Amino acid sequence: MFLKILMLVLFFGVMVGVGIYCRRHATDVNGFVLGGRSVGPWLTAFAYGTSYFSAVIFIGYAGQFGWKYGIASTWIGIGNALIGSFLAWVILGRRTRIMTQHLNSATMPEFFGKRFKSSSLKIGASIITFIFLIPYTASLYNGLSRLFEMAFGIPYIWCIVAMSVLTGIYVIAGGYMATAINDFIQGLIMIIGIVAVIAAVLMSKGGFMAALEGLAKVNDPAVSSVPGVFNSFFGPDPFNLLGVVILTSLGTWGLPQMVQKFYAIKSEKDIRKGTIISTAFAFIVAGGCYFLGGFGRLFNVDVETLGFDAIIPTMLSGLPEILIAIVVILVLSASMSTLSSLVIASSSTLTIDLLKGNIIKKMTEKKQVLLIRVFIVLFIAISAFIAIYQVQSKDESVKFIAQLMGVSWGALAGAFLAPFLYGLYWKKTTKLACWVSFIFGAGIMLLNLFVRDMFPVFLQSPINCGAFAMLTGLVIVPLVSLISPKPDKEFVKEAFDCYEKKVPAAQKNSLD
Repeated sequence: MFLKILMLVLFFGVMVGVGIYCRRHATDVNGFVLGGRSVGPWLTAFAYGTSYFSAVIFIGYAGQFGWKYGIASTWIGIGNALIGSFLAWVILGRRTRIMTQHLNSATMPEFFGKRFKSSSLKIGASIITFIFLIPYTASLYNGLSRLFEMAFGIPYIWCIVAMSVLTGIYVIAGGYMATAINDFIQGLIMIIGIVAVIAAVLMSKGGFMAALEGLAKVNDPAVSSVPGVFNSFFGPDPFNLLGVVILTSLGTWGLPQMVQKFYAIKSEKDIRKGTIISTAFAFIVAGGCYFLGGFGRLFNVDVETLGFDAIIPTMLSGLPEILIAIVVILVLSASMSTLSSLVIASSSTLTIDLLKGNIIKKMTEKKQVLLIRVFIVLFIAISAFIAIYQVQSKDESVKFIAQLMGVSWGALAGAFLAPFLYGLYWKKTTKLACWVSFIFGAGIMLLNLFVRDMFPVFLQSPINCGAFAMLTGLVIVPLVSLISPKPDKEFVKEAFDCYEKKVPAAQKNSLD
């Protein structure tokens, strides 16, 4: 216990120290929200990866999908690396950095407002972001409950309070730069931790080949009658597995807290390095998490009683104390890095996109930074309250909160992915097309939450519905753009001229 507490104290001490050290970078909006657009490849890549993979992935998704699909769940991690990281950097990275700087936008809603010359579009995007990031933020705490109580034997509430306060301190003090540096440290912990845990868990079952052999003997007639299906290439349900891959991989292209990482890249060379680093990080962390979860059926877990969140903690409960301490730090790292990213995205959106120029007509840089800090405190407090209330309440009606958390990712990506992607690449994208995508993406996920039984069977799953919303948006935006009033040619030309600025090469090919 002394060792575990010592590691926690050192971990939290470093996080707070970095926040205090980075105060000089957080004096204006550009510095606080984007780190002055001068963040290097390692920090940007790790900030992207650690914002991507939280305790929800390690405890929730890895356990749930590993149980459902067996070793084939590793495909989810591979998809996260290739689609959610590599292709996202290649397709979005450079163009996002160039156009957002040209339009002087610091958030995704602000990009929509300036790219399509519409304050209403900016407000609409900020409202969607506000509504769906809060429950997503609250979901980060769920993965910590059983794990923290298993390791320390103290109430889960104190874990929420400590995590909230310490994350708030370093984010409020140092802004994005503190978050990026801490994300790098936390990312290293996640890599070391996941490799050590996989090795230990497999050794507890006699090694990799023995574990695979054991998985081949698992039989669940309720899932599939095929022998050895849980150690097969595509598992018992390839169609729904594909839905998970699409939602968790392609979804990052439309999440404000993920795309915002590209705003802060320093140079062309950093994009190339960041692409490689981010992809490698995703292969190790996401691939490792889902690979580990694939062996969940080798452990005696009463899923019907305890739920899917109990699978990974059960797998880890027999590990040596030092490894359990490492796992606790790993999950805290994953949660705090994502939490810091989400609260910066939420608070900056509410300040810059909703209040500035709409409710508060004149707002100085100093006042904007102050409001962002105030909203960071507010968002962390609200999300912590939701998480505590959900755990303690015996009222069945609060289950909608957990459902809403699952819907959040699909709603945000379903609303924003297509308009953002086409806005960067296609001059004919229209404001009306953006509105239709916003309404369809957020609307279909809310309907899925409240009237799920009215959907076709394959869309009753929030995961499949979220994937459907994203893919449909990619069709809706060009179709609506072709039949709606055309955007102003001169305005669009001016927006896209940033790509043709002559540097050693056209700026669409090189930032330098």
